[in-house]
Amino acid sequence: MTVVNCPTCEKKVVWNTESVHRPFCSERCKLIDLGEWASENHTIEGAESRDALQFDEFDIALNDEFFTPE
Repeated sequence: MTVVNCPTCEKKVVWNTESVHRPFCSERCKLIDLGEWASENHTIEGAESRDALQFDEFDIALNDEFFTPE
């Protein structure tokens, strides 16, 4: 039997199919963690999106089913 600590409150959580919120101990801890990511208190290091994404006129599909020129 595998036991892990809840990432939010450190409570012991049994890792099995019956633990519906795993790795969290509860829906509350899961939502607290989601809020931390949404407010950017948790981040994953990486390139700035402005530096990583550069588009020019050849990157935009002009004649496809999702884009119709005005």
